[in-house]
Amino acid sequence: MMKPIATDTADFSSLRKDGCVYVDKTMYMHRLISTKGSKLVFASRPRRFGKSLTISVLKAIFQGRRELFDGLYIDKTSWAWEKYPVIHFEFNDVDTASLERFDESFAFHVQDRLEKSGYIYNNSISPSANFGMAIESLSAANGGNGVVILIDEYDAPIGHTLDNIEVAEAVRARLSALYSQMKNRTGDIRFMLMTGVSKFTKLSVFSALNNIVDISQDDDYATMFGYTEEELSQFFEEHLRDHAAKMGKSYEDYRGQLKKWYNGFRFAKNIPTTVYNPISVAYTLFRKEPYFSATWATTGRPSMLMNYLKREDVLKVDPEAIRGVSDDEFDVAELRNLKPIAMLFQSGYLTVKDYDPITQSYTLGVPDEEVRRDLCTLMAGVAAKETVAWASSLGKKLLTGCWDDFFEGLKSLYAAMAYGPTEKRIHENSYGRCLSFLLASQGFEFTMEAVSANGRADIIARHPAMVCIFELKVDEPVDSAFKQIREKGYAEPYRAETRPVWLIALSFDSKTRELVDFGVERF
Repeated sequence: MMKPIATDTADFSSLRKDGCVYVDKTMYMHRLISTKGSKLVFASRPRRFGKSLTISVLKAIFQGRRELFDGLYIDKTSWAWEKYPVIHFEFNDVDTASLERFDESFAFHVQDRLEKSGYIYNNSISPSANFGMAIESLSAANGGNGVVILIDEYDAPIGHTLDNIEVAEAVRARLSALYSQMKNRTGDIRFMLMTGVSKFTKLSVFSALNNIVDISQDDDYATMFGYTEEELSQFFEEHLRDHAAKMGKSYEDYRGQLKKWYNGFRFAKNIPTTVYNPISVAYTLFRKEPYFSATWATTGRPSMLMNYLKREDVLKVDPEAIRGVSDDEFDVAELRNLKPIAMLFQSGYLTVKDYDPITQSYTLGVPDEEVRRDLCTLMAGVAAKETVAWASSLGKKLLTGCWDDFFEGLKSLYAAMAYGPTEKRIHENSYGRCLSFLLASQGFEFTMEAVSANGRADIIARHPAMVCIFELKVDEPVDSAFKQIREKGYAEPYRAETRPVWLIALSFDSKTRELVDFGVERF
């Protein structure tokens, strides 16, 4: 009988008691908590990548709950299973609707978690001061052997408020006051792990704790979060074969498609191994639908990125191939000067594709098909200054041949787009780039300036439902676009297609930079 797959909990105890699938990562945790000189640790990963479950596993280890680890790697080691007082913060759910509500929610959360660790809270002093006192008193009560501190999503309140920089900076100041309590108390800390999406280097925890170890891109922990191909086979084999059968695919073809959709995240310079997004695997194998689909986005988009997009333009970033990126470009120190590449990378929309040790620079790209579609939907919405749902709906109009609605939506999209004042003339490629986001969001495979025997078509887009050949003109009528498609024979390679082949002409005005005319013909 197949073990059940949990999609609604990151609580290690519940997973084990319910007999659910757990991909054994305790080898990494044993290494982490046993290595001398690394008792203060930071790890960043994108949203829904197993950070909370990792915190839960470590909590159970330090609480001495050996019965939960039967058969796992750490149970076969010499780990002593001593019990430690554990302070466990989870800041993702702290209310950030206003600074006042944050202060209230933050204070309540700190008090609740300190009391659960065994500390007697003192309401006459601040939450931060209470944290400092808790470290000292709990360590003393433990015979001076230290306290364990686990901080999940340490940066979430900042990310939630990035659409209001004044509030974000005030929130950062409150968090800094809390984290700074660890500075002069490292002797009372047995182990500390802090996880988050971004590394806000101006937070006091990074400036005050100069001995904190950042394992975010450490080779030894490159696959600590996420699932490798080997782990997928070891822990999900029955589920995988069952899903392949339901999809009517051979197992080999199924695994290849699964990898294309969900495996592409790389977290180390020198280790080329890529991993699957855990939540994508869980949802896909739990539902076992007869097709692959975007699952990560259905669990919610990262508020940090969405709030950033409200005030920044990321449309100049080509997410498919970003070369020459230095370590400095990942820095998110200044809240008022965040960079698109850093935001997209840390929120999981970009990942490491390669690293050149000679130039000490990265090549970044979109991890997998799931992320590609969501990012392109998101960017199409940003381009049109509309919601992501609007951009997705526009793509569906194309797929279903609702041409009038599709072209009206395109007009709105291009009318909303902004171009820099230095651009004297907008080339067809500039308009095509925005259209490419929309196409990619709906699963089209497309080629811009597709070469044929007689020339280059602006865009040829292929989908299981159709083939679309786009010709874009600036200050020329759509008739000239159709004439070029026919004379150059752009559609000839698709004459034997069983799918419908559509010829689509778009005409733009160079003065208004808007879509002014359009047409569609069946080939």
